[in-house]
Amino acid sequence: MSLIRGTLDVLVLKTISWTPMHAFEITSWLEDQSNGRLTIEGPALIQALHRMEERKLVAGEWGVTKNGRRAKYYGITAVGRAHLKAEISKLAEDTDTLMTVLSAKRS
Repeated sequence: MSLIRGTLDVLVLKTISWTPMHAFEITSWLEDQSNGRLTIEGPALIQALHRMEERKLVAGEWGVTKNGRRAKYYGITAVGRAHLKAEISKLAEDTDTLMTVLSAKRS
C-alpha cells in the first residue's frame, strides 16, 4: 500500500510514542501492525526522521541494538506528542470527509 502524502511522520511518531526505537525497529513495527500492507522505504524513513529531528518532534540518541550494533534511537518529544495529537485529529476528520463523499448515493 502506498502511503498517503504526509502520513509517514504521523505513523513514525505513533510508533515511537511508547518507547524509543531505531529505524529498523520502526520499519518492522509499522509493517507488522499493517499485516505487511505498508512498506516503508529505508531512505524515506531516514529522511523523515532527520526532518522531524530538525523540527524538534523527535530526539535521537546513539545506543547499541540487541545484536550489538550501534544505532540511533529516536524518541518522541513533548512538541512531537502535541503534533501527533493534532495530526491524528486532522486525519480522522479528513478520513471521515472522504468516506462521506465516497459512500454518497446519487440523488
